[in-house]
Amino acid sequence: MAVDLAIHDALVLTADERNRLYERGTVCITDGCIEEVRPSRAGDGELEASTVIDGNGKLVMPGLVNAHTHLEMTPLIGAFSELELTEMLGSGTALFNRLGNGEFEYLVEAGVELAALNFLLGGVTTVNSMDARPAAGAETFGEAGLRGFFGPAISDLFWDQPVDQQFARAREFVETYHDTYDGRIRATICPHDDWSCTRQLWERTASLAAEYPDLLVHTHLLELEESNTMARANGGEDSVGLLDDVGLLDDRLVAAHFRLGDEEDIQRTAEADAAVAHCPSVFCYWNPDGETQWTPVPELRAAGVDVGVGIDDHYWHDSYSMFGEARQARLAANLKRSAGQFDSMELIRMPTIEGARALGMGDEIGSIEAGKRADIILLDVDKPKFTPLTNVPAHVVNNAVPADVETVIVDGDVVLRNGVPETMDSDDVRQRVNQAVERFMDETGWELDIGGSEPPTSIETVRDLPKRGPARLLTRLAMQSARDRFSF
Repeated sequence: MAVDLAIHDALVLTADERNRLYERGTVCITDGCIEEVRPSRAGDGELEASTVIDGNGKLVMPGLVNAHTHLEMTPLIGAFSELELTEMLGSGTALFNRLGNGEFEYLVEAGVELAALNFLLGGVTTVNSMDARPAAGAETFGEAGLRGFFGPAISDLFWDQPVDQQFARAREFVETYHDTYDGRIRATICPHDDWSCTRQLWERTASLAAEYPDLLVHTHLLELEESNTMARANGGEDSVGLLDDVGLLDDRLVAAHFRLGDEEDIQRTAEADAAVAHCPSVFCYWNPDGETQWTPVPELRAAGVDVGVGIDDHYWHDSYSMFGEARQARLAANLKRSAGQFDSMELIRMPTIEGARALGMGDEIGSIEAGKRADIILLDVDKPKFTPLTNVPAHVVNNAVPADVETVIVDGDVVLRNGVPETMDSDDVRQRVNQAVERFMDETGWELDIGGSEPPTSIETVRDLPKRGPARLLTRLAMQSARDRFSF
């Protein structure tokens, strides 16, 4: 049997319905699809294939799905790490607004390249990203051979841009990028959140979604205490009820965070077949208080809701690691509740098959099964830290890091081979990022060096603040914090 690519004698973690784990397995790939998964046989090393990979000492598993993220400010990783919460929110909001107005294009372009490179190196084969200017992300991830969902954030309170202009951009983005790069890049509709969108914007979003019935609707839902308050101010029973009122609570909805979801919210979300993206690290890092309710992931999953895992703003908590995100999901839940909230295989499934289902792709990717697209990663487990190689799911969740990823395959194409990207030049990307950060510092006065970060001390450097809504409040709080800190 001639195939395009064969991996033989590997440890294979399938994440299929039975969670099958082959101690010595063979995976055959043809025309971008998995043709066969089975126990290895004598002679598999001599299979007739264009590419044959010896899997001895390797773990084969599905590519990782980052179900909720933002890309554009990636070069500022480390810039927010030591700020107070209000400073971080205000500075980030001000920058996001300026990005939306077309400023700092060089930072955006460098940022999405750096994000694509690091996600590729860490075994992330699919992202779902909401950004101010998503075209750069769609093109960069498409050209890198990765898979992604992209859409421009829309809000009538978060920033001061004409709503007509925002919807025109969204429609143009859909028409230009949806189902491009051999279907690996797909567009989404992205109302930003349930605390900075009016009912009129939600209704208009629903009309746009009706024009494009194949597109996901990606938003932040039940993230903040203000979420249900804003929904009631908009005439809804609560956040979930408002989305139901306007016709957006359905199987196309991907709701990031869902931290404040109660039993009724969970039930309505499950009945609508909507999905949730859980992002534990960003809220562990920036927890506003110790009493905040934690995302009810066990209850959501028990109700049948597909729950994926997302890194969210990786530059706010300085990590590109989806392995770390899965581990954090366990630690945070155990700390907030009690030990034993998840077993390790559940935490494998959330960033693989359940993340794929959350994005409506469970029939195409997320597990290693015959007929699915070949999005596969290989980890080098022939290392002291994986010795003895017992309880493989626990090793992956608790012990694996991006540096363990040796090979990445997307749509049957090898995009990372022996730890070296095949579709990106790491040195070129790093050079462009360093140049972009130097320029950004010159233009804004933000100081970034090996010792840390100092944000601008002058209000002029974060000009063009929002004139209304929660974004303005956050930014004003940040400005007051900066005044207190720097006494200007």
